[in-house]
Amino acid sequence: MIDKVAWVLLEDGKLLGTRSHGQEAFYLPGGKREPGESDTEALLREIAEELTVSLVPGTFHHVGTYEAPAHGKADVTVRMTCYTADYTGTLTPNAEIAEIAWLTHGDRDRVSAANRLVLDTLHTQGLLIP
Repeated sequence: MIDKVAWVLLEDGKLLGTRSHGQEAFYLPGGKREPGESDTEALLREIAEELTVSLVPGTFHHVGTYEAPAHGKADVTVRMTCYTADYTGTLTPNAEIAEIAWLTHGDRDRVSAANRLVLDTLHTQGLLIP
């Protein structure tokens, strides 16, 4: 089981996705908690490292928790706990992030299985454009 937290950022009906160096699929930004970290502490750290922006404490809202097979690892499950949060700064790929993209529901084939569940949920709620 891979247990991670992820940031859900919607703008103009599109969802922010990130692609790491050497990877083809896009993922929601975020990552694994370090020992003793809360979900919000992990997201504050991960998003600052990956995208050079600061999430605003006190603005976190749980969106959902999703489980699916890990991308390229059928015998491993990913549990992804997702939050929205406001941010300050300019989104800039950093560290292991090679590229950012604004994804629509039509980009389902460009993301991992767990991320497809998020795309489907947001689309069903009318928050993500086709």
